[in-house]
Amino acid sequence: MVSSDTTPAEGQTEPAHAGVKTVWRESPTAVKSLLVGTMVNRLGGFIQVFMVLYMTQRGFSTSQAGAALGVYGAGTVLGVLTGGWLSDRIGPRLTIMWTLVSSAVLLPAVLYLDSYVMILAVIAVGGALSQAYRPASTSMISQLIPAERQVMIFAMVRLAINLGTTAAPLLGAAMVQVSWDFLFWGEAAAVLVFAAVAAATLPRAGQSTADGRSDDRSTAGTGTSQERKASYLTVLVDRRYLLFLLAMFASSMIYIQYVSTLPLMVHDLGLSTAVYAAMVALNGALVIACELLVAKVVQRWPARIAVIAGVGLTGIGMSLYALPWGLAALVIATLVWSLGEIIGYPTLFFAYPAQAGPPELRGRYLGASNSLYGLGTAVGPFVGVTVWSEFGNGLWLGCGAVGLLAVGAAWLGVRPVDADREAPQEEPDTRAGPVGRLDDTEAAADK
Repeated sequence: MVSSDTTPAEGQTEPAHAGVKTVWRESPTAVKSLLVGTMVNRLGGFIQVFMVLYMTQRGFSTSQAGAALGVYGAGTVLGVLTGGWLSDRIGPRLTIMWTLVSSAVLLPAVLYLDSYVMILAVIAVGGALSQAYRPASTSMISQLIPAERQVMIFAMVRLAINLGTTAAPLLGAAMVQVSWDFLFWGEAAAVLVFAAVAAATLPRAGQSTADGRSDDRSTAGTGTSQERKASYLTVLVDRRYLLFLLAMFASSMIYIQYVSTLPLMVHDLGLSTAVYAAMVALNGALVIACELLVAKVVQRWPARIAVIAGVGLTGIGMSLYALPWGLAALVIATLVWSLGEIIGYPTLFFAYPAQAGPPELRGRYLGASNSLYGLGTAVGPFVGVTVWSEFGNGLWLGCGAVGLLAVGAAWLGVRPVDADREAPQEEPDTRAGPVGRLDDTEAAADK
C-alpha cells in the first residue's frame, strides 16, 4: 500500500475517512478486481435462483426440487466455514482461486447426472465451493484497505453484490429461453472469469498489506505454533464475538421475512403481486442509490453504533408491517428497514468481523459470521411462515422483539475498536491465548 492509503500522519491534509471517489481511486488494483469479480460472479449466479424450476422441468417432484434448493443452501453455509479456514491456512488468494475453479468444474456435472442422490451431492459440494471465496475475499480486502476506509469499501462490495444479484434473474431468464444448460455453463464461465482475475491481480505470498503484515499464509505450515493450532474453537471461546454472532443470526432471521412472509401478507391484504414486487424494488433502489452516500457519514461512527443502528432499524421496520394502514404501512416499514440495511450492513457483515479477531484468525472470524447469516436466512423463512400461519400480524411484533434481542447482543458483543482499530492486531504474540485476549479487550471496553 502507498502512504496515501494509510492513516494520515500528523499535519497531513488528506482525511483518513475519504469519499467514494477517493477511496476507489486510491484502492489497490487487487481490491478493484475483487469488486468487479464479485459483481461478475453474482451476475452469473443463476443456479440458486432457478434451481426449483430446473429440477421440476427435468421431471423431479416439487418436494425434490425444494430439497435440492435446501441442500444447496446448506452447502453454502458449510462452504463459508471451510473458506474461512482455508483463508487462514493457505491465504486468501489461493483460497479464492482454487475454490472458484473447483466449483466451475463441478457444477455443470449436474447436467449429465440422472441419479437424484448424485445430483444432490454435486449441488451440495458445488454450492459450498462457489461460496467459499467470500470470507477469503473479505479478508483480502481488509488486509489491503486501512481500517478507517473499510466501511466505505465494503459498501462498494455490497453495491457490486446488489447490482449483480438484481441483474442475474433477468439474464438467467433470457438464457433459459435458449437452453437450461446455459444456466450451468453461464455460471461456470462467470466463476472462471472471477478466478482468472484473482490469479492475475491478487498479491502473492510475502507482499505487504494495509496492516503492515506480510501475506505469507499461502505457504502452509510456516506460521507460529499458535497459528498452526488455531481453529474455530478459538472463535467459540471469544464470548463477546459469540454475542455479535447472535446479533447477526437474529437480524438475518427477521431480515429474510421480506422474502418469505411479506408476500403472504400482501396477498392477505388483497393487494396484487405487483405491490410486493414494488416493495422489493423500493428496497433495491434505495440500497443501490443511497448506501455509498450514507457510508460517507457512517464510516466515522464507532462500529458498535453502526451495527446497533442497523439491526435496530431492521427490527423496527419489520414491526411496522403490523400497523393497520394498508399500503402506507407497507411503504413506511420498507423504508425503515431499508434504512437499517443501508446504515448497518457494511459494518455488520464485513468491516467489523474482519477486525474483531487477530489477523491469523481473520478468515475464521469472517467464516463464522457468514455462516450465521446463512443459517439465519435458512431458518428464518420456516419460522416466519409458521408464526404467520398461527398468529398473523403477531409475526411482525415478534420481529420487533427479536430486533431488540439483536440490539442487546450487539451492544454487549461489539468491541469499541474504532478508538484504536488496529490495537487488537498489534498485541504481542506472547499473550496467553484467546481467553486472555478477550479479558483484556473486555476491560478496555468497560472504561
